[in-house]
Amino acid sequence: MTAKSNVYNVAGWGFGLLILLIGILNIFLVHPVPGIAYVLISFIYYPPFNNMIGKNFGFSIPLFLKILLGVALIIFTLGVSDLGDMIDKL
Repeated sequence: MTAKSNVYNVAGWGFGLLILLIGILNIFLVHPVPGIAYVLISFIYYPPFNNMIGKNFGFSIPLFLKILLGVALIIFTLGVSDLGDMIDKL
């Protein structure tokens, strides 16, 4: 395993856990539907899930799409969702 792939794996796990945490907070504090969507979306960032998709379907999600989706999720969470409003009140 190269150092570059190790950095991608750690970043994938970290960002996947961040999106999972946002999803869990949405489930309990806002509404279950967007929370469940966040939880399901978080799986695309985990390296084992990405490897499974590659083996079973013959493709993997490109890094630039993951980054683009991640930025959009963070902007949506902080700017539009009710969870962002709750964070502002703290």
